[in-house]
Formats: sequence, C-alpha cells, structure tokens
Amino acid sequence: MSETTLAMAVVLLPLLAAVATTVLRPLRLVHLAHVPAVVGFGAAAVLAFWLLLQVQDAKVPSFINAPIPWFSLGNLRVTVSIHVDPLSATMLATVTFVAAWIAIFSAGYMHGDSGYDRYFAVMGLFVFSMCLLVLANNFLLLVAGWEGVGLCSYLLVGYYYAKPSAAAAARKAFLVTRLGDVGFLLGIFLLWQAGHYEMNLNQLFTNLVLHPPSDGTLTTACLLLFCGAVGKSAQFPLYVWLPDAMEGPTPVSALIHAATMVTAGVYLLARCAPIYAMSSAATATVALIGGITACLAAFLAVGQTDLKRVLAYSTVSQLGFMFMALGCMRAITPGIAVAAAIFHLFTHAFFKALLFLGSGSVMHAMGGVDIRKFGGLRRLMPVTHLTFLAGAAALAGIPPLAGFWSKDQILDALNEACDSDSPNGAIYAIVLGLALIAAAMTAFYTFRAYFLTFWGEERIPPEAGHHAHESPWVMLAPLCVLAVGAVFAGIAVEPFGNGFSHFLSRSPSVELANVVYAKQTNLIPIEHPHLNLTVAGVGMGLAFLGFGLAAVLYRKGGPEVVPPMLVPVFEASKNKLYVDEIYNATVVKPAEVLATASRQVDGAVGSLARLVAFLPKAVGTFLRPLQNGLVQFYALGMVLGLAVFLTLVVARFTR
Repeated sequence: MSETTLAMAVVLLPLLAAVATTVLRPLRLVHLAHVPAVVGFGAAAVLAFWLLLQVQDAKVPSFINAPIPWFSLGNLRVTVSIHVDPLSATMLATVTFVAAWIAIFSAGYMHGDSGYDRYFAVMGLFVFSMCLLVLANNFLLLVAGWEGVGLCSYLLVGYYYAKPSAAAAARKAFLVTRLGDVGFLLGIFLLWQAGHYEMNLNQLFTNLVLHPPSDGTLTTACLLLFCGAVGKSAQFPLYVWLPDAMEGPTPVSALIHAATMVTAGVYLLARCAPIYAMSSAATATVALIGGITACLAAFLAVGQTDLKRVLAYSTVSQLGFMFMALGCMRAITPGIAVAAAIFHLFTHAFFKALLFLGSGSVMHAMGGVDIRKFGGLRRLMPVTHLTFLAGAAALAGIPPLAGFWSKDQILDALNEACDSDSPNGAIYAIVLGLALIAAAMTAFYTFRAYFLTFWGEERIPPEAGHHAHESPWVMLAPLCVLAVGAVFAGIAVEPFGNGFSHFLSRSPSVELANVVYAKQTNLIPIEHPHLNLTVAGVGMGLAFLGFGLAAVLYRKGGPEVVPPMLVPVFEASKNKLYVDEIYNATVVKPAEVLATASRQVDGAVGSLARLVAFLPKAVGTFLRPLQNGLVQFYALGMVLGLAVFLTLVVARFTR
C-alpha cells in the first residue's frame, strides 16, 4: 500500500466512523455508538504508525498524491492533494493514537448519556477535520480542516446545549477564534498574491524563497497567519475562550487540549517555517507573545479551584512554550526550533490527555472537580492517583519524565537565540526569563492541584453519594497507557540519539527553512540540538523548587490555607486578573451599545421607509375606483368631463 493511500485511509476512517454512528439511532443501537469511533480511531492509529515507519525508512520521505482538480477561478487553481512527510506523519500518529484512547475512555465516561451517539458522531468529524488539516497540501484544503475543527469544537463544547453556561462557552469559543481567523485568511490571500498566485504549499514556499517579496509584505503576511494561530491555540490576547471550554464533557477537553484544535496553530507555523525563517520581526513577535502567554496563564492557574480549569490554563501556558520555540526560527537553525516545538507538542499530548482524563475519573467518582470539596483520594482511587501523579510530574518537568526533555529543549533553543547574532537578542533574553518563571509556576500549580486532590484526610462531597469508588477499567486502561507515554515518550525518541530532531529535519519545509537560514546568515545549520547541562540544571532546579513549595504548603491536603501575605496574589489569580471583566467593559458592552443604537437607527429608517411606501399605496387606494373596467363608466366620465370643460369655456367668453 502506497504512503498516500495509507494517509487517505487514516483521514477517511474517522469520517466513516462518524457516518456509521449516525445510523445507529434509527436501528435502536445507540448503546453501541462508541464501537465505530473506537474501531475507526484505533485502525487509523495503526495505519498512521505504519505510515510513520514507511516515511522513516524512505530515502526521500516526502509523498504527494496525484492532484485532483477542485476548482479554478482566474488565477486561482485549487487541487485536492495531500502531503506526507516526517512532520505531517508525526502529527497524524499523535492525533489518532491519543484520540483512540480518549474514545475508549469516553465509552465509560459518557455511558447512559442521552446524546451518546451525537457525541461520538461529532468526535469522528473532529478527528477527521484535524487529520485533513495536517495532510492538506494547499491552503484552501487546510482552511477546510481548520474551520472543521472550529465547528466541531463549538458542537462539543456546547454539547450540554440546554445548560446556559455551556451554550455561552461554545459561542465564546466560536466567536473569539473567528477574530483570529480573519487575520489568517487575509494572510493566506497576501501570500497567494506574493507567491505568484500559487496555492500548493511547497511550491508557494519555493516561489517566495526564490522571489522574496518586500520585508514589509512578508512580515505582514507572517503576522496575519499568526493571528489565526493565536485564536486557535489560545494565545494572548485571545486565550480567554479556552478555560470556558471546560463546560463540555471532560473527554472533549482532553481531545481539544492534547491532540486536536489547540495544536493546529503550532502545526501551522511549523509547516510555514520557510517564510518565518525569512522574517526576524515576525519570529521575535511570535516568541514574545508565547512568553507572555506562558507566564500569564501559569499565574492564572495558581489560584484556580476547578481542577479542569487549572489544566486548561496549563494548556495555554504550554502552548506558549511551543510558540517560544517557534519564535527562534530566525535566530537559530529553524530545524532545531521546529523540532523543539513539535517535540513538546508530542510529549504534551500524552501527559495532558492523561491529566484531563484523570480529572474526568475524579469527576466521575466525586460528581464534580472543585478541589475545595474533596481530598485524600489516593487510597480510594489508587490507579487514578498514580497515573495522575505521572502526568503531573511530566507536566512539571521532573526528570526523567517526558516533559522534562521537551521543556529543556525549548529552554536550550531560547538560550541559543540569546547568544546568537540576532538583532532581537534582548527580546529573546526577556522571553527566556519569562519561560523560566513559567516553568517554576508550572511545577507549583500542578502539584498544588495534585496534593489538594489526593493527599490529606479523605473528604467525599455529598454529590458523590455513598458510591464513591475507583473508575471502571474501561476508563482506567487509557490512563495506564497514557501514563507510560508520559513517563517514557520523551527519553525514548530524542535526548540521547536525537532521533526525533533528525527525523523532522528531513521534512521539505524544514529543509527549505534551513536553506533560507544559511543563505541569510552565512552560517551552517546545526544538525541536531546539544544538551546544555547548565540550562537543564536550571530547569530541573526550578521544577523542584515549585514542587517543594507546593509540598510544604499542601502535602497535608485541603482545605487550602493561603498564607496571609499571598492572599491578594491568589485572589487576583482566582479572578483571572479580571481580564474577562475588562474585555466585557471595553469590547462587549460597547459592541452591545453600538448594536442597540444601530437597531434604533434601523427602526427609524424602517419607519420612514414604511411611510414612503404607504403614500403611493394610499393614493392608489383613492384612485382605484376610477379604474373599474366598465366601458360605459369611462364614457360617462368622458361626457361629464367634456361638459364641465365646455361650461368653463362658455362662462369664460360670456363675461
């Protein structure tokens, strides 16, 4: 089976699973709605790993199917084609593998829900859209997948649509991400013009490298594309939708945060590495926004009392780390920067899916995820406890777990960017400082949530009833598998052999970006990252510092006691620095006032329009009897009119 055939099968299997699920309700087989999803995602994951091995063994690991004409309009000629290379194959395997285990977990978590079949049908469309986005070989096909994941996230976040807060969260997610998509589409249009009206990604990048546009045009296009990534991947200032997306079912949160929608922006910039390697201003902006987001979101996670919201802000922060790495593409070898970002995306998929599903296991037993209401669960839920601990340690960057290696590679990239000859060295120094602060806070808020949930005296909330117990094995098995990934995925693929970096560096877009870097800097691109023991030691020290502080404050469990001097800090974090209130006062309310005024103006204009329309109607109503269709009536009128006319004439001349 050819590589492109395998890739098409991986894309279509989730779609077929979604279609198969929709026919189960008429057949009264709703209780089996999970079967097509589990089988479809599982088969897609197996084929994706087979594809990954074929790409790894190929001498030229880049495959494009024969283009199928889609449509043409003037200079715009669009085909349907997919591109398989190390970057897309890695993403495809990550998405399908994690989605398969989330589907298995969902079979237990969502069991008995009235919308059971609807949940799995939309989930199938979600995974299909993400796979399409990953493999698309032109911008319009990529946009189709991009908007597909946006639509499916709206449907899944608002899954409990009868609940006002869920409906509001779905609208917020949809509208906020649309703001970023405006810039994304404008950036695509600008690149299409600058790239000689080419939509094929590889050819477009080649055209732009061979015939570069002006610096202003290129930087503008890169920043506009980044707007889309800021919206989809929840970066500052458009991050506000992601924490509210916790209103959806917990497995949905795991899917969105670990493998699908929020990673789309990171993948987009990695795929567009050649053009970002040409703009130092754009890449420095990406790094700075990533650093601000990572630090801000880490601070906001510190005071949250909802376990899922802690993890949501954690996702925003970790995505910021990925963008910090991508922002180094002009200052250091682009291949090293892309590898660092995608490596962290890869490890993050394991431990973040694990943590969200672990919180779902807690919620399944406790009836909620408010860490103020329960505690001491490590004896009641031993499997959930141990797997959650593995995910927490990986997220915090405790060696030798997966998160330590990928976070360290990002810190290495930032450190090299500071030492490079880049004109933005001062910006990278600031970003590195923000990254180190965020790393320390990550360890603190992660273990704060862990200790408050699993340590101390056992406390069971009333909503859990008298049946609080460990989750069934259909939910625990995915936790165990993902925990293995959280522990070993990092050390298995990268640190000592640099296999992951070497593999990604063979992607055409990364190779072209390295060529651009060598041409612009007259430096030989570095083949693989080097482990900097100083940076690794600092990162490890910060992780243990955050862990130690959390252990001192919370190892005895809850309820939480905040030191008096830290109360203002925790309150500010708990209230999200009042960002939502600021947005409401500066954006939402003025928009509502403008809409109300527009409606009033529209009402006045409408009234005037109705008056103008009424006058001809009134005149017509008055004159209508004169046109009754009777010839004798018209003759009588003519005679009477003639008589009146003659009378007036006679009267005039007889005076």
